[in-house]
Amino acid sequence: MKKEKKSRKKLKGIVLNFVASIVFGVSMVLLYNVSLQIVETINMTTRLNSVQEQMTILESENVFLTEQKDKLNDPEYVKNYARFGYMLSKEGEQIFYLPEKQKDE
Repeated sequence: MKKEKKSRKKLKGIVLNFVASIVFGVSMVLLYNVSLQIVETINMTTRLNSVQEQMTILESENVFLTEQKDKLNDPEYVKNYARFGYMLSKEGEQIFYLPEKQKDE
């Protein structure tokens, strides 16, 4: 009877160790998958922030270019831009270029 109890205890211990090993193995696999997901989430968050910064820059550039387009549709703006930006003159008009004063003076 004692041998039977000892063998049952041994069998019970072996089964418990086996079950514990399986649970441990499954836990390790799940922890590994969770860690991979965390790393992927961090990478995606970094990429998202980078893309959002680029989008902000492109939106501001779009606003500027839209304003420029609207200004270039105004004939008066184009005339002034050409006269001052490219030194174009009307017929009979003379343009004098005056150098800027230096800050030391």
